[in-house]
Formats: sequence, structure tokens, C-alpha cells
Amino acid sequence: MTSRTSRPVIGISTCLTDAAWGRWDSMRSVLLSERYPALLRAAGAIAVMLPPDAPEHAAAVVARLDGLVISGGEDVTPALYGEPAHPETVANAPERDLWEAALIRAALAAGTPLLGICRGMQLLNVVCGGSLVQHLPDVLDGNPGAVSHTGRPNEYGRHAVRPVAGTLLADLLPESEVVVPTFHHQAVARLGEGLTVCAHAADGTVEAVEGAGFTLGVQWHPEQGEDLRIARALVNATRLAPLGTTPAALPVV
Repeated sequence: MTSRTSRPVIGISTCLTDAAWGRWDSMRSVLLSERYPALLRAAGAIAVMLPPDAPEHAAAVVARLDGLVISGGEDVTPALYGEPAHPETVANAPERDLWEAALIRAALAAGTPLLGICRGMQLLNVVCGGSLVQHLPDVLDGNPGAVSHTGRPNEYGRHAVRPVAGTLLADLLPESEVVVPTFHHQAVARLGEGLTVCAHAADGTVEAVEGAGFTLGVQWHPEQGEDLRIARALVNATRLAPLGTTPAALPVV
């Protein structure tokens, strides 16, 4: 852990996939959009990438961090919340699922400030015993107030979210509505234990959840926008976080 008067070190989870770069057409690679570390640097932190590792190492990794970001990506494996895969579910990263679930559990147990972004929010909900809507069009079709939660290929969409009064998120974003960058086809179904819904879309979709301390999950992608308030709140929380807490009882996923 860094001194609380210096720039905090915040870890960001990454994906593990085949990629083409340099002279290689396909090489197993650790990937992360550059916008994630750029967001944390702009908010006053040092960003470090956390490639998938053995889950039993998660607690030791989190102990060396001041904060944690679980990044976006492909869908969470539905088996983790006891459901078969929907035809539209793309869940092809079991190593990442288990590693990030272990990171989340370690952060919650240690009281480490945690921000889950899109997939990261969904996995936070699953780790806490919740479940997911695997394909939003299944529940939104026919809803005259439905908003578009995805953009075009290779392009983020934008829609308004409404923070819930009295929540941490509403303190950070006091407007009645905030327009955010978004790209997701899944969302919270059953809410995880210890979490509170802190934002909705106009069509009722859960757009953010929060828990004890600084535990925040947002369905949108703050790294794709210019609003630094959430990232700055994470950085500020690292300077206020307790040195240790009693581990919470969470379901094993």
C-alpha cells in the first residue's frame, strides 16, 4: 500500500485473449483498453494491470493495492449464478471469471475501495449471490420507454441514468439525470446480498449498485467519457479506506 499522501496504486483487471500485434498474427495476450488507465491517471492514481492469475493469489494481490477496478468485457459465465447460457450470451473467459471473482471477494473482505465497470458490476452482483438478465431485449421488447443500451458496432451508445436519492452515487452525481457512455446487453436481475440499487435507466434497468464502504458498480463505461467524478471518488476513497476489516460472508463462486 502507498502512503496516503502520495498517488494511490489502483489495479485494473484485464482480459486474456489472442491478439495480432507487431510481427505476430496471433499471440496470447493480456489486453485492456488504454482508456481505463488514462481515466485513473487523470483522477490522480497510478494504474497497474492485473492479468488473470490463480484465484488463491487474489488476496495477496489486493493487499498490495490501494484500490481495485474490475473492467468491462465479455459476459460472465451463467453457471456462476446457476443458469444455463442464453443463445445471446458470449461467456468465453472462465479464467477471468474465477480470477476477478476472487479479486472482488478479497477487496470486499479487506475493505479495499472497489469500482466495477459494466461486466465488473455484473460480476460484483453475482459474487454477492445475485443473478443477471442474460439478454435485455427479452425483457425490454414491448416496453414503450425502452432505451438503447448498446451502440453500433465499434461505437458506444449514450443514454441517461437516474441516480437514486440518498445513495453514495447520488452524492457523487447529484443531477436528476446523467447521460453516460454505454454498451451492454445484460443487467442485474436478482440483486446480490449487501448491495443497494443506486441508479436506473428510464426503462427501469438497474444501472448502478453500491455496497459497504466504497463498493460501487456502474453499468456504463466512465472511461469512455469525460466525467471524472466517479474515478476521483475512488481515488479519494483509497485515502480514507480502513487498514483492515472483518471479512464478509459471501457465497463462493
